[in-house]
Amino acid sequence: MNKKRTAAGVVEDEIDWGEKTAGGENIMKKSSSKWTETLLKSVHTGLPNPVSDPVKCSLIAGEYLYFHYGCDGQDDRGWGCGYRTVQTMASWLCHSWSPPRGQCRPPPSLPEIQQALVSMGDKPGSFSGSREWIGTFEASLILDYFYDVPCKVVHVRGGGAELEQVAVEELHQHFQRHGSPVMMGGDRDNSSKGILGVCTGDKGSHLLIADPHYYGCPLDKAELQRRGWVAWKRVSSLDHSSFYNLCLPQTAKRG
Repeated sequence: MNKKRTAAGVVEDEIDWGEKTAGGENIMKKSSSKWTETLLKSVHTGLPNPVSDPVKCSLIAGEYLYFHYGCDGQDDRGWGCGYRTVQTMASWLCHSWSPPRGQCRPPPSLPEIQQALVSMGDKPGSFSGSREWIGTFEASLILDYFYDVPCKVVHVRGGGAELEQVAVEELHQHFQRHGSPVMMGGDRDNSSKGILGVCTGDKGSHLLIADPHYYGCPLDKAELQRRGWVAWKRVSSLDHSSFYNLCLPQTAKRG
């Protein structure tokens, strides 16, 4: 983390907005259309179903890029997981969804996301350049702002049985109708997650989770899966005392 001196002479941390990679090497600042070329695509492919005889499995339809801490040279550990999940969702729109005018901008950078939230009046000017996190509500604003895609935000009062019910009733329907990735976050469990599918068996449901918290040198798809950065996780293993919010992009063609 770099240091800067304020007008009052106080030394503060300064955010690295893209001078170095996660491994520490210097890189040239470049447009998002360039740095996204180095990211892994559709990292869940090849994972077996979590149960041998599922009652129902519903998965994301199409391709996306896996965004995670530091993937573009910006060290956002501890606060950027929501931004990274939004970028993964935006990459799906670029690769797998047909926008109304036949064009799609690349996923917005972290500074672009922050400035957009300021521009639309959701955040104060001090939000730009900060290390403040974003959640599912901000994700819905960003996807609407950049891509004209409305989102459905579902509030789940707690993990356990209620989250299990939402998995069965909401997520299966979403992936079958829209096919787009979902963002999930909560209060006690406040780590943003990308949801890429749901699989229900006789003993409950599993969520296919893309975890944006990985930071380090690039890994291949098999290693990401081996380390659990993309994995099936039982709904019952999530925090029962946390509420959860889900952001579901409504990407089905308008009738």
